[in-house]
Amino acid sequence: MMDLYIPRKCSATNRLITAKDHASVQINIGHLDENGVYTGQFTTFALSGFIRAQGDADSALDRLWQKKRAEVRQH
Repeated sequence: MMDLYIPRKCSATNRLITAKDHASVQINIGHLDENGVYTGQFTTFALSGFIRAQGDADSALDRLWQKKRAEVRQH
């Protein structure tokens, strides 16, 4: 049995993040309850080096989280 490399996709652009993209990052954002206590759950976002090089990573992450926050009912 052989493990295959499964590439990630950029959460902002839906582009494949190749194995040679050393500028890419993966960020986990923790979920909080109504008291601001971490629940043990998190949402993962992957950003490609292209987005980071353009200087759009901050706005892309904010836009992605605002969209996802409605789904997980974060305040």
